[in-house]
Amino acid sequence: MKTLKAFEADFPNEDACKTLLAECRWPDGPVCPRCGNTGVWALKSKPHHWVCKSGKVTTDTEGKQVTCAKNGGYRFSVITKTIFQDTKIPLDIWFRVAYLMLTSKKGISALQIHRTVFGEDSGSDYRTSWFMCHRLRCAMRGGIEQLEGEVEVDETYIGGKEGNKHWDKRVGKREAASKKITVVGAISRKGNVIARTVDEMGFTTLSDFVAEAVSTKAKLVATDEHAGYRHLRGHGFFHKTVNHSAHQYVTGSVHTNTIESFWSLLKRGIMGSFHHVTREYLPLYVNEFAFRFNGRNDPDMFRKLLQTV
Repeated sequence: MKTLKAFEADFPNEDACKTLLAECRWPDGPVCPRCGNTGVWALKSKPHHWVCKSGKVTTDTEGKQVTCAKNGGYRFSVITKTIFQDTKIPLDIWFRVAYLMLTSKKGISALQIHRTVFGEDSGSDYRTSWFMCHRLRCAMRGGIEQLEGEVEVDETYIGGKEGNKHWDKRVGKREAASKKITVVGAISRKGNVIARTVDEMGFTTLSDFVAEAVSTKAKLVATDEHAGYRHLRGHGFFHKTVNHSAHQYVTGSVHTNTIESFWSLLKRGIMGSFHHVTREYLPLYVNEFAFRFNGRNDPDMFRKLLQTV
């Protein structure tokens, strides 16, 4: 991606940001976000605003049937039904926050965003930056096709080590382990990663994840010896394992070193940048790290983020 100075030069004002957002949302021209109609009219009095008068009947978020033809038509703007809808914050500020998040390899905290973008003397609330970061993380969920080639699958556990806690916070190793959050991931070597949190580890949780994330055309699915992967061959995968408990880490091309490198990046980011992440919001942070990792060599990563907002 460009340097921050070059990035800000490209988006000096609200109008420049809206122009790019419209181009990313609707590369073939504006589309009504309510009914999908492409025959909309631009409002001359308001740039980046349109009106739709289609008679197509659709269902709104409350379950009511509506049509754009009533009451003079349905008016919408480039930010309608995006994470920017109803925002009072200028789009150039949103863009700058997104840029900082995408270019920080191990993440950047909302407090640091607040200091960098708004300034401590701006009078704005830190919670504004926190809200913006989480909105952007929601957009980073993206959509990745099933992984092919040589794929590694592994799980990790997020939560503080018992020995690092203050003495009056320790609950014992068994209880501490039960409170950790499971994250499962699959990565294609030299390719993309798919990762998500797991609320409860069931009998088929891992195999179901692999079936969803990995194509049966994959040349290899490499895992550790966890029992949750034992039925992968029955799902049509060429499955090989390494036995970490026996200190076996690499057998030919069978290893999980690549996905473990991603786990290291995720954990170092949580410890170094965010310090504490709750179970409720961890999925959003996993979104962020996976999206940034998948776009690490993509000069259009910022545009792809705007396509998902």
